[in-house]
Amino acid sequence: MKTDLLLLSEGRHYDPHRFLGLHEGVIRLWRPGAEKIYLEVLGHIVEAAQVDGQGLFAYTPAKPIGPNDYRVYYPNGALAHDPYAQMPAIGDMDAFLFNKGCHYDLYAVLGANIKKGGTQFAVWAPNAEAVSLVADFNHWDGRICPMRSMGASGIWELFVPGVGQGEKYKFEIRTREGYLRVKSDPFGFFAELRPRTASIVYDLNAYSWQTKNWKKPSLNGPMNVYEVHLGSWKWTGKEFPNYREIAVDLAKYCKEMGFTHVELMPVMEHPFDESWGYQVTGFFAVTSRYGTPSDFQFFVDHMHQEGIGVILDWVPAHFPTDDYSLNRFDGTALYEHEDPRKGMHPHWHTAIFNYGRKEVSNFLIASALFWFDKMRIDGLRVDAVASMLYLDYGRKEGEWIPNPDGSNFNIEAIEFLKHLNAIVHERCAGALMIAEESSSFAGVTHSDGLGFDLKWNMGWMNDTLRYFHRDPLYRKYHQNDLTFSMLYVFSEKFIAVLSHDEVVHGKGSFLSKMPGPDWQKFANVRLLYSYMMCHPGKKLMFMGSELAPWHEWNCKSNIDWHLLEYAFHHGVHQMVKELNHFYLSHPEIWTFDFDWQGYEWISFADAEHSVIAYLRKGDGKHLAVIHNFTPEFHSAYWVPLKNAKKLQEVFNTDHAKYGGSNQLNPDIQIEQEGFSMALAPLATHILEVVF
Repeated sequence: MKTDLLLLSEGRHYDPHRFLGLHEGVIRLWRPGAEKIYLEVLGHIVEAAQVDGQGLFAYTPAKPIGPNDYRVYYPNGALAHDPYAQMPAIGDMDAFLFNKGCHYDLYAVLGANIKKGGTQFAVWAPNAEAVSLVADFNHWDGRICPMRSMGASGIWELFVPGVGQGEKYKFEIRTREGYLRVKSDPFGFFAELRPRTASIVYDLNAYSWQTKNWKKPSLNGPMNVYEVHLGSWKWTGKEFPNYREIAVDLAKYCKEMGFTHVELMPVMEHPFDESWGYQVTGFFAVTSRYGTPSDFQFFVDHMHQEGIGVILDWVPAHFPTDDYSLNRFDGTALYEHEDPRKGMHPHWHTAIFNYGRKEVSNFLIASALFWFDKMRIDGLRVDAVASMLYLDYGRKEGEWIPNPDGSNFNIEAIEFLKHLNAIVHERCAGALMIAEESSSFAGVTHSDGLGFDLKWNMGWMNDTLRYFHRDPLYRKYHQNDLTFSMLYVFSEKFIAVLSHDEVVHGKGSFLSKMPGPDWQKFANVRLLYSYMMCHPGKKLMFMGSELAPWHEWNCKSNIDWHLLEYAFHHGVHQMVKELNHFYLSHPEIWTFDFDWQGYEWISFADAEHSVIAYLRKGDGKHLAVIHNFTPEFHSAYWVPLKNAKKLQEVFNTDHAKYGGSNQLNPDIQIEQEGFSMALAPLATHILEVVF
């Protein structure tokens, strides 16, 4: 008894259940600082006696009882069963699978899971000397609720009867050196609104889903993604909107505008607004900025009811070093590498996950599966994949550790990504896994490679924006910037993107990147958007770009809806809307997104005039697409196209309603070897072709 008391009083007990609770007919309770403790035993209120004056109380019932025959009064007035009279809820198989790295329902075991009669708390801290649960109900006193070690698994657990939804809690971890670290729950489903950092017990199964037969959109169909930062899409400037409010407005807008999916910049919990969510501290928690987990479930549910898919940005590449979160969780480099040459990111000053530690890779894979399972999303866009693939990413010579053969591939990260994609596809039918991968790593979307479904086409985006930034007078010398992507565009399954990354950090908006007077700037923007739409691959546009704003995006202000009052901006918005719906209704643009069946060059060599022309093909139909990348008007531009029987212009970005000069082609004269047409300045022409 003396040893147990000493360990309890010093906060170092690793197995309090062997001493506290009901043992051999005696109830022992540990409540440091308490003067009296009352119990309800077989329906009668009794007082436990102090044993040592340090916090140990005991009561001996008059007759034998079981662990459920008595309850304890807590400092907050609650009456509940004794945590230390409960058997462990975590079994040997749970521990085995976790330590092997393949417990795919890990979020149902670790963290805070509401069970019948209370909440099961569990945390992985293998190098801790002791762990305690601190919460509202015990006044955040780490002496009161020591947790039980589950042995070699490194898991600590405690079932607390009477605790349910809304309870704030953390884990107090005593390190081997004797320091105390108070940590939020790595598996927490909900958290306090920043700057507060406690985790909150939450029942994810309480929401009643209305969409019963939602089928995730297929890659064989059209995919036009609207990338959204929830806080600034329609921000009032005083407080963030709720997930439910955003869902109604956003779903309506996406349907009107012809977007098939929304991609949300990270909604996982994070401490700093200006990180836009990419510094994740809660890999299983939606941020409380916009509401509760049930509110977010409503968001997904409503989007699906309106036919809109939901993709989330997800960040397994790194995590912030905030002291309350994952960093040196149990006093050691648990989730990260100890050596900063592998464990610290040089660009973002964040910690890098140790993918070779099976429990860490299991943590991340379980996080991905959680969003598909509990939140019913349609896809994950995996952030910063390139930074995961290379040991020397962003590092100079001597700042990284090469493999034994001298290579720079992060073998552990590569195996993690393969494992991740294989399990997601096995367990989540129709799930989309999308890589933001900026290098030329081979096989990102191949089944025998990393196994992603799509890859952001960063090469196309960089080449295209560099080209558009040039004065049209000199574009003829850079025709390869337009045509180069066709050398590799079918080597992976790509999604062409104009994302938030291109309108931040001093890069300006898409409109501000364009040369020339205002009419040319707006014409260039219309040309850019239509060029993306007609290029092979799925599509993504960042919110607000459809308004052609003058300024780059700011997460602390509303996007510039007021610009719709001005003709040029309204014209771009109208063009994007009509172009999106044109895309949806024309399988020629998306039926064969990933192979040459859907694309055929008409002309790519007219660098002198900066014009390219090609066919998009699908369902036995053809569209001819002609882009003029200079402000020069051609009254009779010759397009070489043999055997065309009928041509009709069906879309023209120079239409007056879009803010253009209205150089249209109501009638096109066809000859055996091609046709002549009016080529509007800085414009895209799309023609239906019958052969």
